Amino acid sequence: MLLANQLSKQYRTAHGDYLTVLDHVSFELAPGDTFSIVGPSGSGKTTLLGLCAGLDRASSGTIELNGVKLDDLSEDERAAVRNRYVGFVFQNFQLIPTLTALENVMVPLELRNEPNAEAIARQWLEKVGLGARLDHYPTQLSGGEQQRVCIARAFSTSPKILFADEPTGNLDAENAAGIVDLIFDLNRTAGTTLVLVTHDLDLARRTQRILKLKGGKVEELIAA
Repeated sequence: MLLANQLSKQYRTAHGDYLTVLDHVSFELAPGDTFSIVGPSGSGKTTLLGLCAGLDRASSGTIELNGVKLDDLSEDERAAVRNRYVGFVFQNFQLIPTLTALENVMVPLELRNEPNAEAIARQWLEKVGLGARLDHYPTQLSGGEQQRVCIARAFSTSPKILFADEPTGNLDAENAAGIVDLIFDLNRTAGTTLVLVTHDLDLARRTQRILKLKGGKVEELIAA
């Protein structure tokens, strides 16, 4: 499902030299695997997720997502791959403030020209416990409710792989626990491959394998 081979990422600094954020990172995921990426701030976790999801290009190395090599694709081609195969859950929710919960979930479905977008969106909002909040705007929802909208949006397109970047980072402990359970329950039911970025080792241990990053390098790859 996902093959990362010797991924490195460098950025040019204001002084003209290069900062290495990721240094020759490799791993492989099969369909349905659950996988977490952990490490301290600045270790390259979110950068690695962005490369794996085709949101950014590696300086060297290769990424293959569901049999598609991302490295030589244009921006539009990579966007098409993401829309077809990938779901996202972000720490900061990234909901469109001028759209209702229902409309936010419908967005990726409409981008795929799904004729039953509204019905599917309603179904997923019911599944995440927001059937009574369909017409509410993000500002009218709590943080936990906003993240549930994000989860409904992510699963609505039946993605092959779900990338979750610190999905509980902006939530209190009670809401965070509920969101984690929801992600794993839905993921198990759908058979989706899950890639989870987190600083929480207890959360990471709920996945099958853990990749520990330090200074952009693989410190350890262990079975949880």
